Amino acid sequence: MVLAGAVFSVAAGWIRMPTIVAYLLAGLFIGPLTGLVELSHALELIAETGIVLLLFIVGLELSLDKIRDVGKVALVAGIGQVVFTAVIGWLLCLLLGFTWMESAFLATALTFSSTVVVVKLLDEKHEMDTLYGRIAVGIFLVQDLVAIVMLTLLAGLGSESMNGPTIAVNIAKAFGGVTALLVVVLVAARWILPAPFAWAARSPETNVIWSLSWCFFIVLLAELFGLSLEIGAFLAGLSLAQLPYNQDLRRRVHPLMNFFIAIFFVSLGVKMELASALAHSGTVALLSLFVIIGNPVIFIFLILRMGYGQRTSFFTAVTVAQISEFSFILVAMGVRAGLIDQSILSITALVGLVTITVSAYMIIYNEQLYRLIKSTRILSLFGRPATEDAPHESRHPTGHFIVVGGNSLGRAIVQLLGERGHRVLAVDIDPNKLAGIGCETLLGDAGDPATLEEAGLKDAHMLITALQIEETNDLLAYRCRMAGVPCVANVMDLSATENLIAMDTRFLLVPKVDGVALQTIELKKLGLIGQ
Repeated sequence: MVLAGAVFSVAAGWIRMPTIVAYLLAGLFIGPLTGLVELSHALELIAETGIVLLLFIVGLELSLDKIRDVGKVALVAGIGQVVFTAVIGWLLCLLLGFTWMESAFLATALTFSSTVVVVKLLDEKHEMDTLYGRIAVGIFLVQDLVAIVMLTLLAGLGSESMNGPTIAVNIAKAFGGVTALLVVVLVAARWILPAPFAWAARSPETNVIWSLSWCFFIVLLAELFGLSLEIGAFLAGLSLAQLPYNQDLRRRVHPLMNFFIAIFFVSLGVKMELASALAHSGTVALLSLFVIIGNPVIFIFLILRMGYGQRTSFFTAVTVAQISEFSFILVAMGVRAGLIDQSILSITALVGLVTITVSAYMIIYNEQLYRLIKSTRILSLFGRPATEDAPHESRHPTGHFIVVGGNSLGRAIVQLLGERGHRVLAVDIDPNKLAGIGCETLLGDAGDPATLEEAGLKDAHMLITALQIEETNDLLAYRCRMAGVPCVANVMDLSATENLIAMDTRFLLVPKVDGVALQTIELKKLGLIGQ
């Protein structure tokens, strides 16, 4: 499974196909097409671990400040689209001959858009901080919250008798369990977790182990409350998102999640009943068109009426033209609960394959697609003025100084740059060293490309490393050369200058040499040594 996923993802990279699609195709190849792999309980457990880590990272994104900052447009557009798509999708599935339960699951699967796929593509295009990128991320946060509510409903349905009173009691128990667990994690986030995690943050490895331990502990509590492991993982992430270390934790857990989630999507492909899905090829085509065309139409209509221009409305709408990883999780839960059969999961996987692939290219070529659609005057049919928003408006810092290291040298440099009116971002792995430093801060390992990307290295005026770690300084000098950004490095030992000079380091700070020179000047002034 790992080898197939690796081969297919490399091949997908050549044609800019999302890795999720590559993993599904890998699963189809080694499963239904060749029969090389059959899933065992152990492999399903690994796949479930991927789901846990995915929901944990989604929870880490949802700090209460972020939820408050989602904004009116994300709330109205997100909830409005969920309602429209769910209702219309359910009626469409009923017309296609599915039962009301199958229609409910399929309609729910069509409702959510993929946070993982879109955020990855926006990151690659460096458009996360554009106006439409921020609106899109806000909408995904709203959809993620709705998805958690749906997971809770599914946990309440269970696999028991489907009579009204039983369903009502189960759903009440599920929401009661979620409420109790939510209280537990928020109380822990407020009064219990800050102190031990502040201590653990000094060691990134310890911090990661503690965060994963907390995640699986809350998953165990969720099971005790009769809830799904997905809900437990999400709430565990939500509690840690209220700590100042959430972004650093997210960056560190993300590679681990990538591995396990790859196994999850490959396993979906392996489990897919390809013959059953192809037997519903007409249904798959119709549902895919509904997602690719219907969802963007709904969003353009809603966002235009929120006062935004055609460009922003169109670019935001294009990002939602696919179904989500939540869609697979929700339908898989329905299969496990005995509410629907495997064929519905196969149909969902095939719709996901089509919509994620098509929407990825729509996002990659959104500028060209917008010009084409605009030339046909189709957008004027939505009854709003042909206004446009700034195409490259962004909140990303530019022309700033990045100072790596919150030691005494780093603090002195930050103070000097600040006094001269420069914008400074301090980066360190230890939150205690960033406390009270007097500028914008970013907690994380500067040697990690994700940290430097978040720090805006490519748009920085200069990077200054005050670290005393030779290997990290060499690496930072290399990253700066690749980004075309001047680098200033601290040198503790003159023998360490060779690599830094080879990396075109602009200036070298040599405290020992400079200190001796200053001491010599002062001693000469005192007449203790000759002129």
